Amino acid sequence: CSLQAGLAVLLKAERLFHSSYHSQAVHIRPICRVSVIRAACLFLVQDASCLAVSWELRQTLTVVFDFFSSGQGKKDWSLFKMFSRTLTDTCPLASQSKVYVDISPKNKEKELLEVSPPPTSVHEAIVQGDKRTYAVYDLLSPSLFNTSRSLNVQLKWKRPQDSSEMPIPTLHAQRYVGGYGLQSGEICTLIYNTHPYRAFPVILLETVPWYLRLYVHTLTIITKGKENKPS
Repeated sequence: CSLQAGLAVLLKAERLFHSSYHSQAVHIRPICRVSVIRAACLFLVQDASCLAVSWELRQTLTVVFDFFSSGQGKKDWSLFKMFSRTLTDTCPLASQSKVYVDISPKNKEKELLEVSPPPTSVHEAIVQGDKRTYAVYDLLSPSLFNTSRSLNVQLKWKRPQDSSEMPIPTLHAQRYVGGYGLQSGEICTLIYNTHPYRAFPVILLETVPWYLRLYVHTLTIITKGKENKPS
């Protein structure tokens, strides 16, 4: 469908490249065609029990918009405000086409946010040990485009938020560049896990600035004061 229908309608280059952060990725992996033994040979191309192998292509786009600093302290947002476009139709070739909006309340006693139009369903999931609630908009649902020819998902705060700080995510990271030159220059990445007892696997993808030159043999990973080796 390219940019004519479906979620790709929102991919307007002018808006994406002027966002605070955007990242594009392509993932290709072999999977077994036989669903019964798919889990056993998910990553094995030459497995004897897997007679036929298919290739899975997954393309992702991650975009971060900062409306709090540019919108005079307001946290309200909408699809049109972010992408300058709305969803008008689903791609006929898509077997699934959904929009998820995180509506998990910061304080269970104070429901501060609301989404419009009403979602087609609500989905709950456990993410990093926390219970999250998502409003789901199914573009394949016939009732979604009955009332309007376009879908402009909006999130609004019912009343101004208090001045308390936002909760720290369970997993968060900081990075800084220290020193100078090839001898003392370095990149330091600090990864924090604030969960009281649970450990999480972490995949670290570094974007190296053009003015730095890295040497892999100088990589050191320290966890709680002890050196750790990555997998």
